[in-house]
Amino acid sequence: MGEWHSLQLKVLYEVLGWVAFVAWSISFYPQVILNFRRKSVVGLNFDFVLLNLTKHSSYLIYNAVLFFSTAVQAQYRHKYGSNEMIPVAANDVAFSSHAVLLTAFTLFQIFIYERKNQRFSKIAIGIVCIIWFSAAVCVFVGIHRHSWLWLINVFNTIQVTMTVIKYVPQAVMNFRLKSTDGFSIGNILLDLLGGVTNYGQMAMQSIDQKSWVNFYGNIGKTLLSLVSIFFDIIFIIQHYVLYPASKKKEKLPIQAPSSETS
Repeated sequence: MGEWHSLQLKVLYEVLGWVAFVAWSISFYPQVILNFRRKSVVGLNFDFVLLNLTKHSSYLIYNAVLFFSTAVQAQYRHKYGSNEMIPVAANDVAFSSHAVLLTAFTLFQIFIYERKNQRFSKIAIGIVCIIWFSAAVCVFVGIHRHSWLWLINVFNTIQVTMTVIKYVPQAVMNFRLKSTDGFSIGNILLDLLGGVTNYGQMAMQSIDQKSWVNFYGNIGKTLLSLVSIFFDIIFIIQHYVLYPASKKKEKLPIQAPSSETS
């Protein structure tokens, strides 16, 4: 079993990990609060939320099983080396659990608040159905072959795929509306912080172990941060550069005050 060689790097690893956890966890609240204050989910893309729930659910399965299951850990070390450390930390499990709960609550808000003519697309519903049907098939195959590491990597692959897909509907919606109204930028800024500190945490472990297995042994976590940072930058550009609120206000026609005669 792998052990830390540097106490300083271990402490920094833990600090960065929990900073990522706090940033990513808090990032869910600005959207929830915005929905609550407006009593509306207009401007929030429903497909984004639906795909996000599938993403976080699959990521929770991967993190929890690899973190708690000794059988899966044994298969991991057999594949990557007996001295390698497990690439999942307690903050990963905590984040995934919290993410599933908050995303599910956001989905609940969609059904109780004003949404006008917005709805889930058939494409998103179809993707989710195909994903979970495929996952169910893989579960039966994995159980039959006792391929536990392969099985959780399937869920890791799902979460990476969903991470790539989930951002697209919101980015396209912002582009079509030429606005980011209804979509919380606070969520994105905190998500960006979480992605950067998550990379930092992984780097600390790799530096200490003098091995990059931590990155390609948990390719899902690596790609999660990379894709998230990429789309976060896109959303930031949309919000502050392309479609800022001030620019929208400038386009509004100036109305002369109405005069009333008595």
